[in-house]
Amino acid sequence: MGAQVAGSPADVPASKPSRAGRDLRAAILVGVGLGAVIILSLLTVRQTFIGIVAAAAAVSTWELAQAFRKGGITVALWPALIGGQAMIWLSWPLERSGLMTAFVITVLVCMIWRFRGGSDGYLRDLSASVFTVAYVPLFAAFAAMLVVPEDGAGRVFAFLIGVVLSDVGGYAAGVFLGKHPMAPTISPKKSWEGFAGSLVAGMVGGAITVITFLDGQWWQGVLFGAALVVTATAGDLVESLIKRDLGIKDMGNLLPGHGGLMDRMDSLLPSAVASWLMLHLFVQ
Repeated sequence: MGAQVAGSPADVPASKPSRAGRDLRAAILVGVGLGAVIILSLLTVRQTFIGIVAAAAAVSTWELAQAFRKGGITVALWPALIGGQAMIWLSWPLERSGLMTAFVITVLVCMIWRFRGGSDGYLRDLSASVFTVAYVPLFAAFAAMLVVPEDGAGRVFAFLIGVVLSDVGGYAAGVFLGKHPMAPTISPKKSWEGFAGSLVAGMVGGAITVITFLDGQWWQGVLFGAALVVTATAGDLVESLIKRDLGIKDMGNLLPGHGGLMDRMDSLLPSAVASWLMLHLFVQ
């Protein structure tokens, strides 16, 4: 579900690609379907959103581990999957203390799990395991913690709407105005014009959602939206670097028009951390 911010449309082959190279029809249908499931959960029993986060984290963890395997790197998959679920579910009743306890234990288990592979590639595999556990379930747990307070549904809406608007603004500006590459060696299609479009859309969306859903101040929303754009862009670039390093195009093929689920989660994950931190600071 990660947003291709700053005008970086997904490099997914399609039977009828758009000008940007996406199968827009499939991408839009999948996006609308996923959005409907999330909205339904937030408007009924908001805690069910935690289950959606847990399921998305499990699938994304598996996809990332399989991608590493293609590069000859072995992730401690079972500890990452089980520990990741512990992080997310313990973050509901215990919040940060439960999350960090589960994370530390998971890292320790990963260290021991890799013993059976011997010394050859130990640091390489362990580093990939710790990265996987931190980047996916640890970051995802911050999205789960957003929904815990009484105004949790509003916090999640502000988070998701901010990232989506950043995606749409960056995509439109990048396609129609993009001329100056932002990071040509990492993501050639990402442009500074697209990043500017993301910033404008993200800050406007942030101001509106923070005022509407959380009774915050407009300037808090502007800062919130800008933070989401920066972290979403960073997350997207990080995944682009990983895929280039491993020599793969997508993390999977689960979602038509998008690639793997991890290809959609890449920017949402760090943005969840920024959302929780800023709303924890701004909204009482």
